[in-house]
Amino acid sequence: MVYHGKVANGVVVLDRPGLPDGTEVRVEPVNGKEPGKSLLSVAGIADGPPDLAAQHDHYAHGKPKS
Repeated sequence: MVYHGKVANGVVVLDRPGLPDGTEVRVEPVNGKEPGKSLLSVAGIADGPPDLAAQHDHYAHGKPKS
C-alpha cells in the first residue's frame, strides 16, 4: 500500500493516518528533487578532454572531429 503526505517542519505528515507508531517506512520525493542533488552540485567533477562539449559527437558516436 502507498501512503501519501507532505513534509511540514521537517516531519512527514500523511494525508490519512493509519500506520502504527514505530512502523518503518521508506520516503522518496515524488518530484524527483532531493536537497543538494541538483546538476550544479556535480558540475565540473568529471574528467575528460577539454573539447568534449564542442566535439561530443566525436567522443560519443565516433564521428570525425569538426
